[in-house]
Amino acid sequence: MTDLLPRPRHAEHVGGSFDLRAGVAVSGAGALVDGVRTALAVLDLRVTDGGGDIRVEHRPELEPEEYTLDVGAAGVRIGAAKRSGAFYAAQTLRQLLPADAYRSVPPAGVWTVPGVRIEDAPRHSWRGLHLDVARHFLPKREVLRQLDIMALHKLNTLHLHLVDDQGWRIESRAYPRLHEIGSHRPRTISSSYGEEPAYDEVPHGGHYTLADLAEIAAYARARAITVVPEIDVPGHASALLAAYPEYGPQPDRTHAVLDRWGVSPAILSPLPPTVDFLSVVLGEVGEALGAAPFIHIGGDECVLDDWAASAEITGYQRSLGLATLGDLHAWFLRRLADILAERGTRAVVWDEAFGNGELRQDTVVMPWRGAAIAREAAAAGHDVVMAPVFPLYFDYGESGSPEEPLAIGEAITLRNVAAFEVAPASWTAEERARVLGAQAQLWSERIPDARTLDYRAWPRGSVLAEINWSGTPSDLAGLPGHLRRLDALGVEYRPPAGPRPWQQGGIGRRRSRPGVIDVRAIMERLETMTRNSETYSAST
Repeated sequence: MTDLLPRPRHAEHVGGSFDLRAGVAVSGAGALVDGVRTALAVLDLRVTDGGGDIRVEHRPELEPEEYTLDVGAAGVRIGAAKRSGAFYAAQTLRQLLPADAYRSVPPAGVWTVPGVRIEDAPRHSWRGLHLDVARHFLPKREVLRQLDIMALHKLNTLHLHLVDDQGWRIESRAYPRLHEIGSHRPRTISSSYGEEPAYDEVPHGGHYTLADLAEIAAYARARAITVVPEIDVPGHASALLAAYPEYGPQPDRTHAVLDRWGVSPAILSPLPPTVDFLSVVLGEVGEALGAAPFIHIGGDECVLDDWAASAEITGYQRSLGLATLGDLHAWFLRRLADILAERGTRAVVWDEAFGNGELRQDTVVMPWRGAAIAREAAAAGHDVVMAPVFPLYFDYGESGSPEEPLAIGEAITLRNVAAFEVAPASWTAEERARVLGAQAQLWSERIPDARTLDYRAWPRGSVLAEINWSGTPSDLAGLPGHLRRLDALGVEYRPPAGPRPWQQGGIGRRRSRPGVIDVRAIMERLETMTRNSETYSAST
């Protein structure tokens, strides 16, 4: 059982085996059985009122994601309190089958399952993957496919970055110019950092309807995954202001959907009409999700120059009794968090929002600039989701080899991810208890399509799943066997030995430029920036 991934808390061979084939019967509580059938769709299980080769027992004493799995000559027995626990038990059962169980057609013969006793539960409740669909849009089918891949890894949170300078990716019925104007750009920068700017002159665009978002969320829930949408404000606002410039500090200024990367000076006004506007938009998103335990409101990389230049905004700051524009930034995000809280939703923010001032105590902080700001947020009583550039920004390359396709920099390796402490041992027990978990970021400036996404996400995402589930570093022992499952599923991952010939250079054959941007140097710079959250400029 060394190739089970993530590795269970307790697993032992008990002797014997059981022969499993497509179409066998499953029985038990309805919701639990539904979770098992969803995870084992390839087996086309038949539901019966009692008996059956797979029996699912309701065990109310277990935690929601906890399960037991027993396999022997008498069949398969699963114990769970909630549907998610039963779903994860079935995912583990699937891993006990040959890799062909990850194909989309049922087996023609019989699969022999070894006799085992497994008791398992996750260490962390937020086991996430972040998809940036704003810079490069992903069609709905690709989002659904990634949800399937996440589910087999027991990852349970999809963070959808829907809004940025380069595109607004969600329909608004109340403010339709958001998707009519903000969802496309006429071209995209094709040169890299330090090169003379060049553009591809190819239009790029796309957005999800609210019905699409509802479908994505329902598909995710069926696979024990929560969708956390991000509407990033008040910065990263070029696409929004291209559609509705009246919500900017200078309403008469013309904006365009950004065609390049980097930090933009475009920022929303913090005045009450903007809050009212965003309240409506966030309400549309929350309603489409059906159940929205979390909505991410960004708060990162805000250039406050336009606020400083506005007499109306600085006057409003003084009227609120706020000493600095940083305080106004924090006030603005807290006001949005209050609105979400009234609807039963918790706000999530990037760490700049914590650094700039007092947040609602129930706001989740996502520290991307390193362990120092993460620990400060945890010590202040905020739940945190670990998301540091090193080693969880998977848009960085996995080696410094020129054979790698172009990435933002290098290098974040499998072993870097495997060694990451989600809840550092050096923190106090109280601080560690505030760590909900970790997530990998897939920023898409250099991820133009689904094949590149597969290459960047997996198998580093597989290793992240293991350290998140177990709460301890991974020895990578289960990875070789797990890669055979990804092969059967059709995931175009990066082989641990390096890219295949057709993966070298990626789209457009643009290869990595070793030594241009080193991730460790970036981390040193970011750690320094956390001491002053108002240091951003348009050239950052």
